[in-house]
Amino acid sequence: MSQIFPPSANSYARGSIVALLIVVGGLFFTLDRLSRSPFATHQNEVREQPLQFSHQHHAGGLGIDCRYCHATVEKTASAGIPPTKTCMNCHSQIWIGSPYLEPVRASFRDDKPLHWLRVHDLPDFVYFNHSVHVKKGVGCATCHGRVDRMPLMRQEAPLQMGWCLDCHKSPAKYVRPRELVTQMDYVPPSNQMELGERLVKAYQIQSLTSCSTCHR
Repeated sequence: MSQIFPPSANSYARGSIVALLIVVGGLFFTLDRLSRSPFATHQNEVREQPLQFSHQHHAGGLGIDCRYCHATVEKTASAGIPPTKTCMNCHSQIWIGSPYLEPVRASFRDDKPLHWLRVHDLPDFVYFNHSVHVKKGVGCATCHGRVDRMPLMRQEAPLQMGWCLDCHKSPAKYVRPRELVTQMDYVPPSNQMELGERLVKAYQIQSLTSCSTCHR
């Protein structure tokens, strides 16, 4: 009986298997890169807000401390969105006739809160506590970036699990003295690891990497 397949079929079969593996591997690689890209993480996207508030002007130019507006950041899980009254503490005295600030005045006058869109929006299955991180010496800029340089607020970090775990595994690389948590222009010293190790002990920071730490 004559052969159904010529001898060269073996080479074609091996080649097709290799090609299939390359295609499947490339597909997984592409999906992995895509899942980590700004397209998926929404990094550097600017959200349309009821009022385009400038952190660069308020935090950078005027030097307003983060805690003046985000008053609950040291006490609760949420940093808090400032009520309109906080805005009016200043803007009842300055820029009182600016058309740009009419939404703020209307909100205060009609007792209707402004509906801000969350920029750093974690999934519902992720638990994050601001007060714990602040007490452990994690700076605002560590997660939110240099907001004092942002005319419009954007998400600088990817906020993915691997990014969080990088800090949870090696907190000494990132922590700073508590009194400098809100300092935007803080620069880690050359002995950051030495300082970090001291702060890890002083603040009793644990390297928490179990699933239940964030997923509750």
